[in-house]
Amino acid sequence: MTSDNGLVVRRLSVSYGSVPAIIDVDLEVPGGRIVSLIGANGAGKSTLIKAITGLVKVRSGEIAYRGRSLAGRDPNVILEHGIALVPEGRRLFGSMTVRENLEMGAYRIDDARKQAELLDLCLHYFPDLEAKLPSPANALSGGQQQMVAVARALMSAPSMLLLDEPTIGLAPAFVNVIGSVVRDVNRQGVTVLLVEQNAEVALRVSDYSYVLESGSVVKHGPSAEFLNDPDIKKAYLGL
Repeated sequence: MTSDNGLVVRRLSVSYGSVPAIIDVDLEVPGGRIVSLIGANGAGKSTLIKAITGLVKVRSGEIAYRGRSLAGRDPNVILEHGIALVPEGRRLFGSMTVRENLEMGAYRIDDARKQAELLDLCLHYFPDLEAKLPSPANALSGGQQQMVAVARALMSAPSMLLLDEPTIGLAPAFVNVIGSVVRDVNRQGVTVLLVEQNAEVALRVSDYSYVLESGSVVKHGPSAEFLNDPDIKKAYLGL
């Protein structure tokens, strides 16, 4: 699998002090596709996402998006290249209203009309949020807060969306909503990298998947094949 217009990670390594967290990882997310990254807790999934988005320092290796190197760049520069992150744990501004949180996502967009169009799009994806716009974010349920986190990233009009454990702790109804929105966003041309501990959700939503164990990619292939892979079923699907 190769990509000239998507994300390419080559021999990426990240350490916390002397402890390696990511070891020589290769990964590709072709433009317009959904790729998932699955693995157990502590496998290094979130560290990899943070390295791609500039939140942790890369020890060695290369990260490129649409042919431009991103390794070592600051998070705001990476956002300027069109990559938006939905972080694990949502990380909302709890005392600010839902509307204000969403407006924060569009801080780099100066055009008021464009901001309004993006807000309308987010409310199309998450209609339950419309009535919550004046409410403080911390007054929402966990599922509603996750909707805000995804919508905030979409307010930046990204060409690529990275989601770090977006369904963790959510009721099945909210899991279904998030999965449906990810697919809808992708159909509109947004490239997606989905990091999930819930392997079944990840494999059903994505086109292609990588398995991360102890900081290294141990397997990758079409997601549909992984759903029927005995090793994957035993290790990650509980079957």
